[in-house]
Amino acid sequence: MSWVLISIAAAAFQTLRFMLQKLLAMGSLSAGGATLARFLFSAPFVVIMAGAYLSWQGQGLPAVGAWFVPYALSGAIAQILATWCVVVLFAQRNFAVGITFKKTETVQTALVGFIVLGDRISVGGLVAILLGLVGVLVLSDQKGGQAAGLKRFLNKGAGLGVLSGAFFAVSAVAYRGATLEVASDDPLMRALVALGCVTTTQALGLGLWLRWREPGEFTRVLGSWRTSVWMGLASLGGSLGWFTAFTLMNAAYVFAVGQVEVIFSIAASMLFFKEKISRREVTGIVLISASVLSLVLLL
Repeated sequence: MSWVLISIAAAAFQTLRFMLQKLLAMGSLSAGGATLARFLFSAPFVVIMAGAYLSWQGQGLPAVGAWFVPYALSGAIAQILATWCVVVLFAQRNFAVGITFKKTETVQTALVGFIVLGDRISVGGLVAILLGLVGVLVLSDQKGGQAAGLKRFLNKGAGLGVLSGAFFAVSAVAYRGATLEVASDDPLMRALVALGCVTTTQALGLGLWLRWREPGEFTRVLGSWRTSVWMGLASLGGSLGWFTAFTLMNAAYVFAVGQVEVIFSIAASMLFFKEKISRREVTGIVLISASVLSLVLLL
């Protein structure tokens, strides 16, 4: 099951990218600027790698189907909005909990994948995914909150997390659709073609938006290159992993295994950001980890 190992590697790279993105958002960049940095400093690496791989293979760009562009563009826009939500979320809760809120994407991806692509999941897979959802609900309870019932889960942090998960779900399914539209039997080739198109579009589109809406922010993003260039490399590793895994397996399963990112984020939260994890948060994280393990054993 190579897609499992690829998904775990993608989760590790993504954790590193979010760490760097949080540092930028805590510093001189706005949420939009930190989001742009992720795409702007990743796009050149993607294009260079795609060109090198095509040259090594000795072939031109493969043909793409009629739905490639709609899938790629809708996925690109959804990912921009999802990433923006996550950056704002970091200001609401600590790093590990913020990443875990984002993991509602797994359940939402299963639903979107079924509606858009007809992807199906097994009963055992659904149970494992729902176990992860329980963990997310445990984490969504605000510290020291006095509200009862469902109101305990209706806070800004939970809302941003669920919203980011919804956008990530749409982007994942759209990206899987785009990779399947590339006329090639090589999973890496399909991933690079789709990723190159998407990342370049995101960098150009969001860059123009910020030049219009946040004057001076684009210049600040360029000035952050010492940190952002490493974020670009981490983004390349993460995105390439996700796109390759999407060519091999249902996007919901890929994201379910990718929840090991929660474990990586705990280490980052405690060791790097010096943030504390409460017992309740540990309980939620354990449930989500159990969900991932159950899914891997079932498939």
